[in-house]
Amino acid sequence: MEFVGGKLLQVGIAIAAFAAVIGLIMLLVDRAPKSTRDKVTVIGFLAPAAILMIVGLVYPAVQTSYLAFTDAKGTPNGVDNFVWMFTQPEAVITLRNTVIWTVLVPLLSTVFGLAYAVFIDKARGERILKALVFMPMAISFVGAGVIWKLVYDFRGAGIEQTGVLNALRVAVGMDPKQFLLDAPENTIFLIIVMVWIQTGFAMVILSAAIKGVPVELVEAARLDGANPWQQFRNVTIPGIRGSLVVVLTTITIATLKVFDIVRTMTAGNFETSVVANEMYTQAFRADEPGRGAALALVLFLLVLPIVVYNARVLRQQREIR
Repeated sequence: MEFVGGKLLQVGIAIAAFAAVIGLIMLLVDRAPKSTRDKVTVIGFLAPAAILMIVGLVYPAVQTSYLAFTDAKGTPNGVDNFVWMFTQPEAVITLRNTVIWTVLVPLLSTVFGLAYAVFIDKARGERILKALVFMPMAISFVGAGVIWKLVYDFRGAGIEQTGVLNALRVAVGMDPKQFLLDAPENTIFLIIVMVWIQTGFAMVILSAAIKGVPVELVEAARLDGANPWQQFRNVTIPGIRGSLVVVLTTITIATLKVFDIVRTMTAGNFETSVVANEMYTQAFRADEPGRGAALALVLFLLVLPIVVYNARVLRQQREIR
């Protein structure tokens, strides 16, 4: 209790100090001479955001980068953490799994989302069908992990199965399967959960983009003799290219950071760990903050090119408009 009270006191002092700094800045803005008031006003309004960015983003990034080159005791150890990452079997499996996740989840989610967007738009009960597909997005990753863990549940041969899939297997005369224990296919079963969640997001974005494709272009292609597939490939796809990029990059970034599903369903055991989960395990379970920081740094470097590419594509579209 004393420890918790001390932490709360520290948090309260930090908030009070931040409020005092903001108040001082606002006072200086109000008292500034008229000749420099505009400049001081701009600085004053930007200062709170700049302070928060430095404290909450820049400082942690610098500290993490430093820790990535230290050992468990905080002593600099060069690139030993990165050598461990690319040489030790468990770390290599983690990187392999992350690559598999990053390739399959965005690709499958976008393909399924695009298929749903095309076919549901032409079906009866469009709103209800879209709501059903989008519903998993309303579930937290932890909740989705719990749900699918029950779906994959295994109770052993000869015991009544409570997991949906194993109950179906037993019903058709097959033996129950340890979906989450048997490597490497257990990683695929975890990926299915992420695809199930992200497909709804892809469908909503791409459906809106398809509706935004000018009808005149589709009609012109039809008059030129293009069949439905040619219309879709040569008119619709180019018309929604920007949305496809946004969907792919957004899902890719979310996949690189995936933690909740793996932690909830397997805790990274049975060769299912990914970078974000291993980062947590090394930093808080194995008492190796240096390795955790190194994994965090690698994760940042993997996400950065995707963010830059996405920003570049959006800027090009803005210039075209």
